[in-house]
Amino acid sequence: MPPNGRRRKKKVGLGKLYSFATCGKKGFGEEHSRIGTPGFSRIVCVNDPNCDEAQSLNYVLNYISTTKYTLVTFLPKSLFEQFRRVANFYFLLSGCLAFTPLAPYTAVSAILPLLVVIGATMAKEGIEDWRRKQQDHEVNSRKVTLHVGNGDFQTTTWDQLRVGDIVKVQKDEFFPADLVLLSSSYEDGICYVETMNLDGETNLKLKQGLEVTFDSLHDDAAFAGFLALVKCEDPNPNLYSFVGNIVINEQTYPLSPQQILLRDSKLRNTEYVYGAVIFTGHDSKAMQNSTDPPSKRSKIERRMDKIIYLLLCSLVTISFIGSIFFGIWTKHDDGTLKRWYLRPDDSTVYFDPNRAALAAVCHFLTAMMLYSYFIPISLYISIEIVKLLQALFINQDMQMYHKESDTPAQARTSNLNEELGQVDTILSDKTGTLTCNSMEFIKCSIGGTAYGHGVTEVERAMAKRKGVNLSNEDTEEFENNNHNHFGPDRPKVKGYNFDDPRIVNGNWMKEKNRDVIENFFRLLAICHTCIPEVDEETGQVTYEAESPDEAAFVIAARELGFEFFERTHTSVSIHERDPKTGDYTTRTYKLLNVLEFSSARKRMSVIVKDENDGQIILLCKGADSVMFERLSKTTKEYEEVTREHINQYADAGLRTLVLAYRELEQSEYEKFNKKFMAAKNSVGPDRDEKIEDAADSIERDLILLGATAVEDKLQNGVPECIDKLAQAGIKIWVLTGDKMETAINIGFACSLLRQGMNQIIITLDTPDIVAIEKTGDKNAIAKASKESVTNQIEEGRRQIEGSVSASFALIIDGKSLTYALEDDVKNKFLNLAIRCGSVICCRSSPKQKALVTRLVKEGTRKVTLGIGDGANDVGMLQEADIGVGISGAEGMQAVMASDIAIAQFRFLERLLLVHGHWCYRRISSMICYFFYKNITFGVTLFLYEAHTSFSGQPAYNDWFLSLYNVFFTSLPVLALGVFDQDVSARFCLKFPQLYQEGVKNVLFSWFRIIGSMLHGVISACIIFFLCTNVLKYQAFRSGGQTASLDVVGTTMYSCVVWVVNCQMALSVYYLTLVHHIFIWGGIIFWYLFLLAYGSIPPSLYSRSPYKVLTERAGPAPSFWLVTLFVSVTTLIPFVVYSSVQFRFFPMYHNLIQWWRHLGRTEDLELMRQRSVRMTTVGVSARLEAQLSIRSADSQRSPI
Repeated sequence: MPPNGRRRKKKVGLGKLYSFATCGKKGFGEEHSRIGTPGFSRIVCVNDPNCDEAQSLNYVLNYISTTKYTLVTFLPKSLFEQFRRVANFYFLLSGCLAFTPLAPYTAVSAILPLLVVIGATMAKEGIEDWRRKQQDHEVNSRKVTLHVGNGDFQTTTWDQLRVGDIVKVQKDEFFPADLVLLSSSYEDGICYVETMNLDGETNLKLKQGLEVTFDSLHDDAAFAGFLALVKCEDPNPNLYSFVGNIVINEQTYPLSPQQILLRDSKLRNTEYVYGAVIFTGHDSKAMQNSTDPPSKRSKIERRMDKIIYLLLCSLVTISFIGSIFFGIWTKHDDGTLKRWYLRPDDSTVYFDPNRAALAAVCHFLTAMMLYSYFIPISLYISIEIVKLLQALFINQDMQMYHKESDTPAQARTSNLNEELGQVDTILSDKTGTLTCNSMEFIKCSIGGTAYGHGVTEVERAMAKRKGVNLSNEDTEEFENNNHNHFGPDRPKVKGYNFDDPRIVNGNWMKEKNRDVIENFFRLLAICHTCIPEVDEETGQVTYEAESPDEAAFVIAARELGFEFFERTHTSVSIHERDPKTGDYTTRTYKLLNVLEFSSARKRMSVIVKDENDGQIILLCKGADSVMFERLSKTTKEYEEVTREHINQYADAGLRTLVLAYRELEQSEYEKFNKKFMAAKNSVGPDRDEKIEDAADSIERDLILLGATAVEDKLQNGVPECIDKLAQAGIKIWVLTGDKMETAINIGFACSLLRQGMNQIIITLDTPDIVAIEKTGDKNAIAKASKESVTNQIEEGRRQIEGSVSASFALIIDGKSLTYALEDDVKNKFLNLAIRCGSVICCRSSPKQKALVTRLVKEGTRKVTLGIGDGANDVGMLQEADIGVGISGAEGMQAVMASDIAIAQFRFLERLLLVHGHWCYRRISSMICYFFYKNITFGVTLFLYEAHTSFSGQPAYNDWFLSLYNVFFTSLPVLALGVFDQDVSARFCLKFPQLYQEGVKNVLFSWFRIIGSMLHGVISACIIFFLCTNVLKYQAFRSGGQTASLDVVGTTMYSCVVWVVNCQMALSVYYLTLVHHIFIWGGIIFWYLFLLAYGSIPPSLYSRSPYKVLTERAGPAPSFWLVTLFVSVTTLIPFVVYSSVQFRFFPMYHNLIQWWRHLGRTEDLELMRQRSVRMTTVGVSARLEAQLSIRSADSQRSPI
């Protein structure tokens, strides 16, 4: 092989011959006539942004900002966001009323906690927005080379660019704005662009400047006197269209998307390009497409809002009832002065018997303020802090770190942590999600002969279904063949896993059909859009390909003797073996036309001319559904056997393409080319149809060569992960664009399907429908198709109802899915699907994936999780309750649209069964505890006010009230939400059915919520009545004095602090040092505060709590005895209830804890086996089915 430098690709350029779909001399269409009208009024003065006309247009700068706030808007917008929450708005009203004489406490003590909570939340939002600002600054500060005049270029930052500037972008740099391509390092003005950041596609796109610009603008100096005027469409979000023209030297030329380089796409395989800025900053198409992700809230958070409303209603109710009683008692004070100590005779309004009704209204407002402590003011901020810390633990989990790609798990939002523990249905993409999206050439059929001995993962799974073990014999044989044919030191080649002694090492030249084999691999080496790169040091050729499939084909051809190594704008060159001599020769083929692959065409062709003999050849590869109908009727000698091979490859889970060719006469080609070029240069809405007709006319009467088969390998651990998720009771649906046969066999490989499972297949590939489709009557086709789908759904339902123990799988294709998702059919389809063990939707479009996800989410009203890795999965991820993106080979679009990103599907097991269960349990327990402690506190206030005839007198000091939620009881609940574990990670995975506690929402059911509230009421009653009655008549101090209000209040408050903190200690399953510090620290801090606050002289602030601990309560033994006695007594009901529940009515996690505590591993394993959920999918279900079959066979066998 001759030496080739790394810059050999410099002359690569397909120019006008590259693609019938994108290149060609396009004239002025109807769209261009709209230039100058509304929507098409943009004017760009190229290379003269300082002219008067440009200045008057006042276009936006290239500075971008994705922040939510600015320095001016932060305060008002952030305050608005905070007070949209009903609880915060209620506390704001209470704070405002605290400045009136009606307030039962001082205004400062009411406002300060609200300021702390709101301030902390605003600070959190401010920090997050500051990070966004830093990211924006990083983007705005990127460097680009700008033309400053006279052919001189200088480096500047992106944000300094203006509309009309000329910039020079180097290889592997991002485009700083939307540009019009003027010229490039290639002679014909083309460049290669990667649009992964825009659409998630990693394949390269070809762009080409206008001939009038790339012919004259070769270097920096050429721009010294260059001027032009661009008139085009106004800013819009459409990435795939552009209407405009450019005026150069008073000549007008049309512009198309082929000349547009979009911001955030990257220049690849091109040394440099020159471009004119037409859209800057937020006018660019990328920024026009940037939308905020859909707002997602967890079901627990939505239920929490309902609890807040319930508490508000309860608060209003008890305030109203208390006000009625207060009004009645105030009325009875008329003349009798039963409540003489309230001085109703000296009252203006509040206790005036003559205005009892007005006094009741005033009391209602006072009570609304006093009872505000029923609602936990720090609940929202505490949950946000806990969720952020939980997300941090997910990100730091080394068990979900993928070493090969250096990718950790990433919780992109913390709002949905608890939803991870409640997933009922997973909707998964296949390629790149369940599989690696790493294609390997493994088998092929050439001239009716099958080649390749590799064993795929699907074949191994199928062999297991049949009871045949391929893991030893076939694997050893394959490895031995590799050792013999490639050599012991031959490294494995990515994309190539083919072995057959009849083909490798040039042995194909000894085959009878060597001419067909030669044409087969020559086609693989020529018919593609790959770009070669030759390393100047090693001489090794690598390829930039549009897809992994294409790369696998070219690599296979290279490994088998047909090395594609060079491409110019008019030719491709390959090193190939001469079958006569066995020597390598270089052959160059003149590239005449490239007819690109598209999803509608399902094929790709190139037309080349062999420069050795002048023969014109059309080389074509495509899907079997379109290729076999294009074969010549006179040359079908091995069509049937090739079809059989293709079906076998599909059964093995392989992707197949059919290869064929045709030799063209010169006159025939000229006739086609004339028609083809006329179609490309035509103007009008039917241009694409004319081009397709021209291509279709030449892609006929093809001669079959054979078929390729590439394997898309399953990711490591996928079958085991699916099995574990199935045991956890999670349903798994696969939504894929693959054809039905491939999807079914991947389902077998990953154990979604198994032998003995009844398959309900809904398809429109039936003779009746096919016959109707041939008529072309769209209405008749739609009516018949919908009726057929409905009938098949009903038939599937009858099958399920007619079987008691059988398991079913539903498989539906994309055409059928279109009708199954219609409004009057979708509920029937959903009812059938949820009764099946597994569901596979084949040939699904991105829109269908999103619609299916919405149907499952809204129809089941349970948590759905979408997982995918490509841009076509974005709709599904955003529609699901939780979107999980896999950072795979299809770009980062899915990750950017996801809520959580992981590197491998198998990490989903730990994400859900461990972190999901923990987060769900922690958040649920945390919220229940919040309401318990606040109701305990609030009810003591209510009982005391009732005890004082609803006089509005609080039982506690103002600052005692304010700091209860902020300091004395807030930190333990944070520790609960971050560190508590009912079961270790190992047992979460060992007992997957534990996950059902979250799916069934047993830990945050209304029963548990109301139970926590009733627990708070009971605790408050015990504390209040014991404290008031014990201290009522006894001499509290040595002088015989009874306890005053401040002593009783301090005692009750101490009991509340002790009880709620000890309640936390009893509720936590996994006590850590942090728990101990926060729980006992909260109690200690209460007494330290009491000392500090009581030392402030009454003249300054403290008033009633002055020296309450040091001189009044503290010296009295009864204070400490009452605190101890009441606290223990209050906790006894919970201890008794928990013990009875744990011993006689245990929940699933209680069982695991009990057996683990006993340390009897054999009983623990027995419980695990008995508790394993019966499933119809997964490896366990497959093994269970095999055991059942063997058991039945043994019973039938004669003794």
